[in-house]
Amino acid sequence: IMAANSSTGSATEPPGLETQWREIDNLNQQQLRAGDSWYLLDKRWYDQWKEYVHAGDQNSSSYPGKIDNTELYEDLESYHLKERLSENEDFVLVPAEAWHKLLSWYDMMDDQPPLERKVVDLPSTVKVEVYPVEIYLCLSSNMESTVSACFSRADKIHAIHQKIRQHLNVSETAESRLWMRSTDTSSERLRNLNMTVLDACLSSGMTVIMEIRNADGTWPTSRPQIMRNSADEDSYRGPPGVCGLTNLGNTCFMNSALQCLSNTPPLTEYFLRNSYLEELNFTNPLGMKGEIAEAYADVIKQMWSGRHYSVVPRVFKTKVGHFASQFLGYQQHDSQELLSFLLDGLHEDLNRVKKKEYIELRDADGRPDQEVAEEAWRNHLRRNDSVIVDTFHGLFKSTLVCPECNKVSVTFDPFCYLSVPLPVSKERVMEVFYVSLDPTAKPTQYRLIVPKAGRVIDLCTALSQATGVPPNQMAVADVFNHRFYRIYQADESLSCILDRDDIFVYQLSSGCVDQEGEEVVMAIYMRERSHYRDYGSGSNSYSTSLFGHPLLISVPRAQCTREDLYQLLLKRLARYVRPLDPSEEVEEEEEEDEEELYKAQTNGVSDDEGEEDSEEAGPSKKEEETQESSQAKEQNNCQSEASPSSEGEERAEEEESSSEPDRGSSTEEGQSASGSTDTNSQDATDGDQSAGVEPSGKEEEDEDEDEEEEEEAASCAQANKRLPGRRRYTERQKKALFTIQAVNSNGTTERGMGEADGGFSFSCDISVANVFFMFIQKYIKHQSMDVPHQQITVQLQECIELFTTVETLEEENPWYCPTCKKHQLATKKLDLWSLPEVLIIHLKRFSYTKYSREKLDTIVEFPLRDLDFSGFLLKKTVNSTEPPCRYDLISVSNHYGGLRDGHYTSYARNKDNGQWYYFDDSKVTYAREEQIVTSAAYLLFYQRQDKIRQPSVPPPVPSSSQPENHVSSQTHDGMDGASSCVSMETD
Repeated sequence: IMAANSSTGSATEPPGLETQWREIDNLNQQQLRAGDSWYLLDKRWYDQWKEYVHAGDQNSSSYPGKIDNTELYEDLESYHLKERLSENEDFVLVPAEAWHKLLSWYDMMDDQPPLERKVVDLPSTVKVEVYPVEIYLCLSSNMESTVSACFSRADKIHAIHQKIRQHLNVSETAESRLWMRSTDTSSERLRNLNMTVLDACLSSGMTVIMEIRNADGTWPTSRPQIMRNSADEDSYRGPPGVCGLTNLGNTCFMNSALQCLSNTPPLTEYFLRNSYLEELNFTNPLGMKGEIAEAYADVIKQMWSGRHYSVVPRVFKTKVGHFASQFLGYQQHDSQELLSFLLDGLHEDLNRVKKKEYIELRDADGRPDQEVAEEAWRNHLRRNDSVIVDTFHGLFKSTLVCPECNKVSVTFDPFCYLSVPLPVSKERVMEVFYVSLDPTAKPTQYRLIVPKAGRVIDLCTALSQATGVPPNQMAVADVFNHRFYRIYQADESLSCILDRDDIFVYQLSSGCVDQEGEEVVMAIYMRERSHYRDYGSGSNSYSTSLFGHPLLISVPRAQCTREDLYQLLLKRLARYVRPLDPSEEVEEEEEEDEEELYKAQTNGVSDDEGEEDSEEAGPSKKEEETQESSQAKEQNNCQSEASPSSEGEERAEEEESSSEPDRGSSTEEGQSASGSTDTNSQDATDGDQSAGVEPSGKEEEDEDEDEEEEEEAASCAQANKRLPGRRRYTERQKKALFTIQAVNSNGTTERGMGEADGGFSFSCDISVANVFFMFIQKYIKHQSMDVPHQQITVQLQECIELFTTVETLEEENPWYCPTCKKHQLATKKLDLWSLPEVLIIHLKRFSYTKYSREKLDTIVEFPLRDLDFSGFLLKKTVNSTEPPCRYDLISVSNHYGGLRDGHYTSYARNKDNGQWYYFDDSKVTYAREEQIVTSAAYLLFYQRQDKIRQPSVPPPVPSSSQPENHVSSQTHDGMDGASSCVSMETD
């Protein structure tokens, strides 16, 4: 046999021809197995070899020579395989072992590459992949320059990743990601590097692009919006991790949770080291295909690049909303709920257990706690093994005792955070405004202590002790926007009243609240008329608006006539108006004079005097409750209209009188009658004098107030007399200080006055109106308001003790006793068995029961260092190798505000320099340790002391001037400094 040299080396001495045939033929009989290599041989060369070995003569002229696949190549430069070649016509396939034997016996033509092909497992068959996938490779920074490479459909995407690094000289340390582009406009991420080319749907002609992460942690294709201009951002260099997060619209809850996790050293270092890339779990049905982990990693890398003032977590927010629909949109949410979802999502995306096995849980059945706990933890790790478990998971012991058979059930369950309750006070502080029957007395504000689970009658009883007025002579109402939002019954729960409600308590005459008698309770509104006509409403009448606080008065049923009501209200409003002297008369003016008068005066006071400071009682509610107010008010009215004799309530309103003639009334079905039904329409004048109006509400003593009121009233009258007027007639009449008008429950639509004899119908709402009603309303504070409100303070250890207290299960959540064979309201006790490296403590400030909802503003005193859990752990230290039970604080999530609105911020200690910072969305400021403990603390992050590393760089020193980075040197001073954070977000 002739030997020849080739690029692969010299041929070896072959065995006998018969032996050659037997060995190759046996190897060719083996089955195709996915992943094996087979080789292409030119059919002509293979046939000649068969003829040669079958001839049995080694000197035969049919000797095939070197292996020659020239006819299979498209050209001898690229050595691309010809298209549309057919097996057993153009080539034959031999397994790898047969190929290597033939190659060692006959060698191969110079420079010809072997035609190795992989066996692939296609959905319908297993076959040799003759034509592999030819893919173009490039970098995102230079997509015009591409190189081509062939890959088997069985190759992993990781092979493409390595090929790009090799051909395009990309550093192994550079973090990169791959994109698959099938068209000029369509690209898709290749997330799973362990996926095959076939599963990734890559085909010949496609392009795979490698994108390299920027130094600032962003990706070239998704650089976020920056808070400052790009020039400042590109040149900015600051401490890593000291970076704000832009509020995308009510996303402060997310920003607060992210800042706390960002400053959790073991988790952040795990992502900064890119350890997550090797542990991404793309097949976990409980996970998010690695998308949450990758989105979180992008945020962390940007925040810790030291090149951003603030980053925009828009992609992360979109991913969270995609996998958790409750976080879609821009509503307010709970930072603890977001944190719970995020930790669970990161755990499942990074779970090292690819296929979870079924594990049947066993009860303790009297076994030692140590044995049961170790078994429970092993079982937990068989299904859950991730960096989240390593960092945040601990174990607690749950003990259930059946109240009937005393069966004891002990289980050990993992936890990710501790939700500890806060001690709840049984009392509540309420602030109310008391309106006395004395017309000269100002409304008085009281601070009362009432039972938290009490009723309205308890509020009246507490106020009775301060005023001496019997509780049954009080009516409690919620005032909103100068009208009654709700009038409470005595047996209603106080949980219906929120702390921000403006609660007024009105003194009524004896027996009018609890007893049905001859008296009716009327609601009185104050209404004034504008000095501009409302042409937009389709008429030329003057618009009206409510002012001041409404009144509740009791009226004998026999005195519900216009004249009797006028005299009664005149007495009731003695602080604001006084009857005219019989000698004081005014002449009616025509409409033009009235318009001039209103231009010169406001509510009967000249411009100079009308600038008196006024003070409304209590804060106003948010406008968003207006509709709710109307609905609730209408419901109350329906009740009173249905049974006026039992409810004894009628509504009345004070409105500025109109000089317009009677317009009559028109009634439509389902709508209140409108139009002026002024009881004094024939007597009402333009009112060019305001001698009957007196200002009130000064802060001096009552005597000084009366003198000043008379002086101001006299000056008003003198100013009015100087106004010019053109008279049409000179009929002299006494001036009516106000008119009475029946209106609907909102005080907006006028209604018919009822019966012809001048009385009001008890089936309609009632309202009253005023002409020149100078209403400078003020109130006085009772001495109870000067007593400082003592805020409850508890120790964190007390909350943990409360967490481990025995409790009885609720009826909605009974336990099935295996001995009794039925559900029981067992007693339950939780105890801590083992604690994680990072312990998250959730302070349960939001209390929800079937009867009430509230936020607890209790100050929880928690230590910044040396939080010792040794007294709470059931598992006692066995030897010196056990980790200590002392923890140091590393971050806090704060919530300012109440149940319906609020704002989240966070404090965090930087792992590199040890400095504390205050994070308020995109704003970051230095913080002092004494500022951290506040009543807003909601989530506490503690790290075990043996895992805390000393800062690698010295902490920065805040100066009086603005530092070079964006961190403000102005420190945040507890609740005062957070005042700008308390209001509802408007982003």
